[in-house]
Amino acid sequence: MQLLDGKKVSESLLAEIAVSVKELKEAGKKTPHLAAILVGNNPASEAYVGSKVKTCEQIGFASTLLRLEQDITEAALLEHIRNFNDNPDVDGILVQLPLPAHISESRVINTIDPAKDVDGFHPISLGRMVLGEPTFISATPNGIMMLLDYYKIETAGKNCVVIGRSNIVGTPMSILLSRNSNPGNCTVTLCHSRTQNLKEICLGADIIVAAIGRPNYVTADMVKEGAVVIDVGINRIDDPSRKSGSRLVGDVDFDQVAPKCSYITPVPGGVGKMTICALMNNTLLAVKGI
Repeated sequence: MQLLDGKKVSESLLAEIAVSVKELKEAGKKTPHLAAILVGNNPASEAYVGSKVKTCEQIGFASTLLRLEQDITEAALLEHIRNFNDNPDVDGILVQLPLPAHISESRVINTIDPAKDVDGFHPISLGRMVLGEPTFISATPNGIMMLLDYYKIETAGKNCVVIGRSNIVGTPMSILLSRNSNPGNCTVTLCHSRTQNLKEICLGADIIVAAIGRPNYVTADMVKEGAVVIDVGINRIDDPSRKSGSRLVGDVDFDQVAPKCSYITPVPGGVGKMTICALMNNTLLAVKGI
C-alpha cells in the first residue's frame, strides 16, 4: 500500500506555480489576483478560506478576502460579486460554500463571470468541461486528476466507481475519468445513495472515488485487493481521546481499507490539499488565458 500524499504533491505543484508567477512579474505582466467571499463564521469555511489566502501569499498571488455577515441579503451578496466581476484587477472569484439557507447557491454561482470562475462551478464551465473544451475544471476533481497523473497511476481501461453525484465532485469526476485522456479512459459507474448492490459494484472496481459525505462509509468488504481508493470526504466525528473531542475522517474506513489497496489517499493530507492546488492553477490560467 502506498499513500497518495496530497500534501507532498501540492507543495511540488505550487512551487511550479510560484515560478510562473515570478516569471510573470519579471516580465512586467500582471500578478494573479484571487478574490474570496466568506459569508458568516462557519468554522470549517473559515479554515478553508484561510488556507486559500495563505497559499496565495506563499506563491506570490495577490488576494482579497471579503467577509460578510451571516444575515446579508442575497441581493447584496450578488452586488459584491458583480463588483468583483467588473474589477479588471481581479482574475478569479470564489464564494465559499455552503451559504446560509436564505441565499441561493445556484444564483450566486450563475452571477460569477465565467471568465473568473476559478472554482469551475458555473454552468458554462461545466458545459465546456463536458465537451472537452478549454475551461476551468472544478477544483476537487481537477486536483484528483493531478494526483493520479503525478503518481503515474494507470487508468486506461480500468473500471472506476464514483460514489456521489454532486455537481461539484461526483458528476464532473465521472466525466473526467471517462474522457479520452491521460489520466482517463476509464469505464465509469456513477453511484449514489439510491444505488442497489453498491458493495458488489465496488468489488468490481479498480479505482474507487468516495465523495458521498458519510464518515467511514466505504468498508473493507467493498474493496478488492489492489484497488486504488480516492477519499474525498472530510467528516468530523466525536473522539473523546482527542483534546478537541473530535477528529477528521474521510468517507473511507481508512484503517481497515488501506491494507487492501495499492494506493489510497489519507484524510487529512490527501484530496483537500490538491483542491487548493487546482484552484491556484485555475487562477494562474485566468491570467494567462485558458
